[in-house]
Amino acid sequence: MDLVLLSPWDLGIAAGLVCLLALLSWLLRLGIGRQLLIAAARSTVQLMILGMILKTLFAQTSLWLIAGMTLVMLAVAGYEVMARQQRRFRGSWGYALGTTSMFLSSFTITLLALTVVIQVDPWYQPQYLIPLLGMLLGNTMSGIAIALDNLTRNTWEQRHVIEARLMLGQDWQQAITHIRRHALRSGLIPIINAMTTAGIVSLPGMMTGQILGGSPPLEAAKYQLLILFLIAAGSGLGSLTAVWAGSRRLFDERQRLRLDRLSAHGK
Repeated sequence: MDLVLLSPWDLGIAAGLVCLLALLSWLLRLGIGRQLLIAAARSTVQLMILGMILKTLFAQTSLWLIAGMTLVMLAVAGYEVMARQQRRFRGSWGYALGTTSMFLSSFTITLLALTVVIQVDPWYQPQYLIPLLGMLLGNTMSGIAIALDNLTRNTWEQRHVIEARLMLGQDWQQAITHIRRHALRSGLIPIINAMTTAGIVSLPGMMTGQILGGSPPLEAAKYQLLILFLIAAGSGLGSLTAVWAGSRRLFDERQRLRLDRLSAHGK
């Protein structure tokens, strides 16, 4: 089956539905109509620019251009992780923690998938690298942001419990172990829910895109399984790295709880 090309009129019909939703928001005084229109406009501009950039990358397959784009993707994802936390780490730690965790998990798993599983030649073929890395970064970003937010927020709320445990002779890892476990579980819940409902409640985005593009449904299902498993591994490893490093940052070399290293309410 050939790919059906979309015209500006086709996209305009879909955009009209978003405008209708914004109008309903204004009539019901929900206060999100403006944000909805801004988000729709941003997504339009961003995706159109991305489409033109990818067209150039696909034509040239330049390692340096691809590396530049992946670094931009990582930088933006790192900022989003920091912005989603109610109590973020002060200074460079606030940005570096999530960014480094995503780099160590998403980039490593993407490289493994390209060289060992899919076996693309060259491994930096943008047709495979950019979509895989984008899906991994997007989902890993959400998992790490949730895990870090739970870690810092619960540490702040349970500071008296942690300090009491330290006074009773526990080391910093024992004093915060229950909070770390809860943070890690929370970071993995989104991908667990996605895997649990895939194929029954929801038809995942990659599989849908491949089917619409004309790929055989069974092959699309195989690729979707690959992506789900990679995302699960990336979210788990990324959250584990971020939570471990973040919890260590919350204590100094004398094993004292250092809440002064957190900003107040995301400031």
